[in-house]
Amino acid sequence: MSLMMLGSSEHPESAEAATTHPQPPIGAPLSVPTTAPGTVSAPPASPAVHPCAPRHWWRDVAGLCAYASMIVVVALWLAHGGIASLTGSAGILTGLGRLTGLVAADLLLIQVLLMARIPWVERGYGQDELTRRHRLVGFASFNLVLAHIVLIILGYAASARTGLVSQAWDLIANYPGMLLATTGFALLVMVVVTSVRAARRRLRYESWHLLHLYAYLGVGLSIPHELWTGADFTSTAWARVYWWTVYAAAAGSIIVFRLGLPALRTWRHSLVVDRVVAEAPAVVSLHLRGQAIERMHASAGQFFIWRFMTGPGWSRGHPYSLSAPPHPRWLRITVKDLGDGSRALARVRPGSRVLIEGPYGRLTAAVRQRRRLTMMASGIGITPVRALLEELDYSPGEATLVYRASTEEDFIFRYELDMLAAKRGVRVIYLPGHRSPDRSSWLPERFSHLLDDDALRQIVPDIADHDVFICGPDAWMDAVRDAALLAGVPSEQLHLERFRW
Repeated sequence: MSLMMLGSSEHPESAEAATTHPQPPIGAPLSVPTTAPGTVSAPPASPAVHPCAPRHWWRDVAGLCAYASMIVVVALWLAHGGIASLTGSAGILTGLGRLTGLVAADLLLIQVLLMARIPWVERGYGQDELTRRHRLVGFASFNLVLAHIVLIILGYAASARTGLVSQAWDLIANYPGMLLATTGFALLVMVVVTSVRAARRRLRYESWHLLHLYAYLGVGLSIPHELWTGADFTSTAWARVYWWTVYAAAAGSIIVFRLGLPALRTWRHSLVVDRVVAEAPAVVSLHLRGQAIERMHASAGQFFIWRFMTGPGWSRGHPYSLSAPPHPRWLRITVKDLGDGSRALARVRPGSRVLIEGPYGRLTAAVRQRRRLTMMASGIGITPVRALLEELDYSPGEATLVYRASTEEDFIFRYELDMLAAKRGVRVIYLPGHRSPDRSSWLPERFSHLLDDDALRQIVPDIADHDVFICGPDAWMDAVRDAALLAGVPSEQLHLERFRW
């Protein structure tokens, strides 16, 4: 098949239709009905300051605070005779054990803060970057905890001239808070093991999320050991002030932002399911009505953590993006059957109450750098893109949507997208077809002979001057991102966010 066949805004209903009505070349204008009643309206004038605009100084301050905290911890260790204690093999092992334990405790608290959903931190970094940093800090802190345990046992055993096993047992059985700390460490081991990618693939999101909550308990159970046994935590007034401050900040952030704020928003907005609409095989939209939704300050492109009060399993949170811009009285999400939790949503009854956390995410108008837009969506990744196309400010001809799906039947919001094309001048290109088994590409298999970046330039010749929004499966987004970079799109004009877990 030639390059000129790439990209169809038409929709042949059969093989005969495909033969009789060939696909237009790349960049051909979209042909859509203009007499059908539309449901898409032009967006309101853009506010001077977007409600979710990321303020980069928050990001810088958060990063500086994290690095500064580790400097403070090392300084407190030094002030408590850290260097002086490094004499002899036993002293060196014990001294380094103290230092690794202090830094590990600090990193564990930073890890808690990273995922506490602190609004200005979340908006500054975005969910994708926060999750990446959370994983890096988590594995680093766990490795330091392991080093702390091994070094302390070796150092104490060398000093007392006892065996390693007997020394380890003496520490657990006779030192204050050590039984609790051992239990906390076992919980951290469970969390780390289930966070390894190979293990996560075998777990449902809901199961992994429940197990991951035990990390908070693991951190909490280590605190008595730190206060009762760790002299470095309580040796000076400065040490006590520092550690109690960071403990309070971590605990307060969880109470306020993970518990209090979601409870307040759930009560204030009183969301309930209004109706459930089938969009495609195994895909449904949930229309939710509520009160004063504009006070959420949500934007197209963002997501919430949703809990539906429908019986057993209601406490499991599900991250779903808005599939339409928020309205003062309603929201809409669209869900594909990807597991037990999403499958059950097709059976949710109207009137069911909804608990919410959010809005989260920075895949919004606030990240725009250019006037022109290219939207790249695959599968259910169309949901935030569909909302953005309605909410964003652009003129006819300034926005292009490239929509990938395995089959024609998998395209959802077809009518809505065609109406956006007719009313707002979006150029829509549908690309059905299965993935190539031979290489990682964003193109369907029938175009596997094409280079990914060449295909992008054929579809959008001036793509280097566009903001490119990307949403879909991880591997597909990676392929699009790589192609866009090769096509000359600066990295700051690439916008994507992953629901990593």
